[in-house]
Parts: sequence; structure tokens; C-alpha cells
Amino acid sequence: MKAPIQPNSTESITLPRRPVLAALAALAGLGLWRAAPSMAGERAVVVPSPKDDQTAAGAGSETAVLAGGCFWGVQGVFQHVKGVNSAVSGYAGGDAASANYDAVGLGNTGHAEAVRITYDPRQISFGRLLQIYFSVAHNPTELNRQGPDTGTQYRSTIFPANAEQTRIAKSYIAQLDKAKVFGKPIATTIEPLKAFYPAEGYHQDFMTRNPDHPYIAFNDLPKVDNLKRVFPEIYRVKPVLVRSGA
Repeated sequence: MKAPIQPNSTESITLPRRPVLAALAALAGLGLWRAAPSMAGERAVVVPSPKDDQTAAGAGSETAVLAGGCFWGVQGVFQHVKGVNSAVSGYAGGDAASANYDAVGLGNTGHAEAVRITYDPRQISFGRLLQIYFSVAHNPTELNRQGPDTGTQYRSTIFPANAEQTRIAKSYIAQLDKAKVFGKPIATTIEPLKAFYPAEGYHQDFMTRNPDHPYIAFNDLPKVDNLKRVFPEIYRVKPVLVRSGA
């Protein structure tokens, strides 16, 4: 699990209390992490496009809420996707009273660390967002964990906003499982979206603001690199940030 961090502080953030990340922190302190890229992050899995996707692209914007481990990385990936107007880190699955970092970190609130993605369906479809989600944003075969982080708050979950998103998500998971794309079953759940609660301000745009933080360097920046490599046609260099309102 990620250790607690202090609001309004990006200099004194501690690492997850796991030996491997402690070792990475030591490497970072020595300036050696850049020399060991093979240790960083998870490899992308190239997945086929969904056979079932949005039937029509209406005007305006739509939202998608996706959970795939620590929201720092998931937010960072989608902030670099063309057609995404905003990506906000937050909590989904539980109630308003427990929608805060300390409570969610206990793993018993029903919340997952999630990201609310607002996008232009004329530029990118929900199915395309799911393709990125399954390919580079996280590992959908891990149950109640992602990389060094464990607990139900790090589960892989899609929170559909409507019946169409539910249909597309179910169809796509079935398609990928049938094709045995990952070699083992997808653990991603589909849960009703009760509400989405934005996370504390110090979590927003965390990847962009802290690129040299060892957790980000080893777990999350490789995801953005994978996005650029696997989906070059929809990769945007300048991320759309929460704090800038871009």
C-alpha cells in the first residue's frame, strides 16, 4: 500500500512500505534508476479494438469512471490522450463519508481509487478508452491489487455511466477473454456508479508534478511511454491538467 502523504507537500512524500520500492528509492537517491529501465513498470499488452463500441458520437462531452490501481498513474495516462478534456483522480464505490484518502487506504470502505474521464465522443469513443485502459493503464488480470499496491481500493473496476457503457464493457471483457489476450482471465469488475468523489487536491496531476518521485518513475511513467509507443495516433505531448483547467 502507498504510505500516507501530507497535503500540500511534494517533497516529503514517503514510498510504499515494500522492500522493492525501498530499494528503488535508494537507486533514485543515487541517480541510478535511469540506468535500469528494465526494472520499471509493467509491459504493455497490445489488445484488439473492441468489436462492440459506441453506436453514435453525440455532441458535447461524456464521462467514464475507471479504476485500475493507484490513481496517480491512471490519471497520468489519460491526461495524455487526445479527445480527453479532463481526468480527475477520486474515489468510487463507497459513500461520501468515507471518500477520503485515509479512510480509503484502510481497504474496507467499498471505494476504489478511480479516475473520472471527461471526453469528446467525436474524437475518441468509450471503447477506445477501454482499449487504452486494458493495454497500458494497468494490468486487468490482477485481483484487488496493482503492482506493489494491495487491497480492494486498488481493484480493477469499470463504473459505467449508462447502459451503453455497461454493454460495451461486458462485451469487450468477453472478447478479450475469449481471445486469451492475457493468458489468464480478466479480473476487472463492472460495478454500478453510485457517485464519484474527487480526491484531495494534492493527488491531482501527481505524475506531472512529481516525475522524479521513485514510485512515479518506476510504476507510472513507463505507462505513458507505452501509451506513446502503442497508441501514437492519440498520444498528446502536453497533458490536460486539473489545476490548470486546460
